Amino acid sequence: MSRDRTALLIALGVDNFGSGLFLPLTLVYVTEVVGLPLGVAGAAVAIGTVAGLLVPPVAGRSVDRFGARQVVVIAQVVQALGAGTYLLADGPLAVVLAAVLLGAGQQLFYSSVFALIGDVAGDGPKDRAFAVVGMVRSAAFGLGGLAAAGVLAVAGSTAYRVAVAADALSFLGCAVVLLVLVDRRRVGSVPLRQAGSVLRDRAFLGLIGMTALLALSLDFFLAGLPVYLLDRLHTQPWLPGVLLAWHTAITSVSGTLALRVTRRMTRPAALAVAAGLVVVWCGACLAAAALPPAARPATMLAAGLLMAFSAVLFGARSNALAEAMAPAAARGRYLAAFQYSFTVPGVLAPAVVGLFAVSVWLPWAVVGGCAAVAGGLLRMAGRRGSKLLV
Repeated sequence: MSRDRTALLIALGVDNFGSGLFLPLTLVYVTEVVGLPLGVAGAAVAIGTVAGLLVPPVAGRSVDRFGARQVVVIAQVVQALGAGTYLLADGPLAVVLAAVLLGAGQQLFYSSVFALIGDVAGDGPKDRAFAVVGMVRSAAFGLGGLAAAGVLAVAGSTAYRVAVAADALSFLGCAVVLLVLVDRRRVGSVPLRQAGSVLRDRAFLGLIGMTALLALSLDFFLAGLPVYLLDRLHTQPWLPGVLLAWHTAITSVSGTLALRVTRRMTRPAALAVAAGLVVVWCGACLAAAALPPAARPATMLAAGLLMAFSAVLFGARSNALAEAMAPAAARGRYLAAFQYSFTVPGVLAPAVVGLFAVSVWLPWAVVGGCAAVAGGLLRMAGRRGSKLLV
């Protein structure tokens, strides 16, 4: 493995450890340390998330003009400023500012990091590079989550502040590693005005839409599963945490295995398999409601295998497909636009979770239905020899 690739994996591991440490504590920090009511805290953090949706177009043009590494470094500095602002926050306005900085930096990061991974991976298919990065990031995020659990066990404002400070340092550490150990690379030499437009590329817009339909399952898994288990099935309180740890453990080690298992498939065909697994996962989770309470934990753990394998297959293949479809001179803008496939479902997922108030089966029908539509469209695109077959 080249020095660049090793350094990139280290940098992203450090970044995700910090994110795994602080993200689960964000609302706890704002309510317990800053002292805001939960409703105000949630609204303030949500503003930051929405503000981040404005960033990808700017990020994409910046990648094409200045290079991916430079934009990723700036993203880390912006996120570090956001975490630092949380440390100094003493009221709602400061929390909003911190959330906006963190949200904008996060979107800037995701809009540029996949172009950087492509740069470091070199020529040829990028599926394995994206799979390995996904495994490292998942493992690091899981370790950060375990550290967050330790902080929650200790509690107290000092422990929470240490966690936020560690998050800020992780962003800065990632930036330093990238600056010092990863070579500066540039992709494309066509002037920006000649590089093409995402909005006129119907095949790529179709990929964004199909990916968004499938990505909804990932956000629903994180936000909806605890609600389903605790509020609807009344399972043991430890089960959501165990399922998340189970998911993290599997995705940390199975990324390259998923590629080997599907190596003879085209990318759209492999993504259709990922969609099919989501549909089966939804059915299995819903079926758990009809089982005796003693059988539900084992059923949910078994279903978790399906979701985890779908997630690793989906992550590597979808990003590799988007990278391959993007014109070299406009790759930054294309990959930045592709991030809307993940940010929009993230915004919509809480509303889907809210459908549990209507019926226990309705959210599963929505998530499974979206995955089924995505899988059907991907198979159709493959049969018709679409531009997706790259």
